[in-house]
Amino acid sequence: MTGTAVLALLATACTGSSEGSGSDDSAGGKDVTITFWHGWSQESEVKAINDNIAAFEKAHPHIKVKAVGNVADDKVNQSLRAGGDDAPDVVSSFTTNNVGMFCSTKAFIDLKPLLAKDQIDAAKTFPAAMLDYTQFQGNQCSLPLLGDAFGLYYNKKAFAAAGITNPPKTFSEFAAAAKALTVAEGDSYKQLGFMPLYHGYESTTEHLLGQYGPTYFDGSGKSTLATDPKVTAMLNWQKGLVDQLGGYDKLDKYRATFGEEFSAKNPFHTGQVAMAIDGEWRTASLATDKPDFDWATAPFPVPDDQADTYGRGYQTGTIVGIASTSKKQAAAWEFVKFLATDTDAVVSFANAIHNVPSTLAALESPKLIADENFKTFVNIAKNAHSGTTPSVVNGGGYIVSLQNLGYDYESGKQTDLAAGLAATAKEIDAAIAQTK
Repeated sequence: MTGTAVLALLATACTGSSEGSGSDDSAGGKDVTITFWHGWSQESEVKAINDNIAAFEKAHPHIKVKAVGNVADDKVNQSLRAGGDDAPDVVSSFTTNNVGMFCSTKAFIDLKPLLAKDQIDAAKTFPAAMLDYTQFQGNQCSLPLLGDAFGLYYNKKAFAAAGITNPPKTFSEFAAAAKALTVAEGDSYKQLGFMPLYHGYESTTEHLLGQYGPTYFDGSGKSTLATDPKVTAMLNWQKGLVDQLGGYDKLDKYRATFGEEFSAKNPFHTGQVAMAIDGEWRTASLATDKPDFDWATAPFPVPDDQADTYGRGYQTGTIVGIASTSKKQAAAWEFVKFLATDTDAVVSFANAIHNVPSTLAALESPKLIADENFKTFVNIAKNAHSGTTPSVVNGGGYIVSLQNLGYDYESGKQTDLAAGLAATAKEIDAAIAQTK
């Protein structure tokens, strides 16, 4: 569903925040059942969330949670629009790009008053980047519920063969390593050092740009893509890597031979690429699939002129909020507070589904199962330079616009980057203005 279509649904979803929701059927500790919609569907994931629900119900015997899994955002939006007894009380979403819409349309209530009432200091509870992607213009309409951090995966066998002793830390070192690790085979590759194309699974514009620390928008909400030199630098760096490793056509042809991203045929698993940018969940996949080479993780490299920020990474994750249409917000808050801030709950969930914990206390917990490869992502989550993409009223539309420019520039369809950035910024501003 497009950002515009989602916004159209959300715009009529709710009529106010918690203060305007009327009577609360769960106030005063009365027995109550709340409905929780989430997107998890794999057996291990569903078991993990159900285990947390059971722990919550044991601690709060008057509150029962009816969980409904494998729910996508479009269904959530439709239900919030309709309201009624079948609508959820608590919702989790994998799409942090929609937070701006959830907050601005008051689809979810602002949790700041509830955090204050329970004396929870959000800035001291959650990593900064995670806190950023759960709020919009001061409205804390959601909280983090586990996170994803992106870093570098590298093939140690391929590194040894190429005489590379350590993972690269800067982009110039990375480009040199990518070239050294590339083994040509006819008009294709026996091994590619790194797949730089934006369609190369997680090598997206926002993930790579996260290593630069861009602004995206100025204080008045206008796009800075055309004026922020970091955006130009990233797009030119990526285009240079595309050209260095054989050019767009050759790389795209090789990319077509890749297996599914979330399978044992992932090109890093098969050895088709020697380095990849990916999230922490890949550690569990590799442990299960057991490729025929040793591998390791490290933070993804940073621009040479920002070498002191090495250790940073792009972050996103799952969010959880309370529907404004809910008539059981007191009980819903107890459940959200438990999922998002109880250290043992966060740690047990992170351990079960191999995501990064979403509180500072959980990141430091001795109960967290983290080998050296997973610790890379824990440390990225704790790094003060790590960042995310900002929330806006029309969701991730601006990211799509930037990605489309990236496709055109890497392929040679757009040769005037300055003009392309100016047009893209104008497109982003116009799209946002239409939603106000």
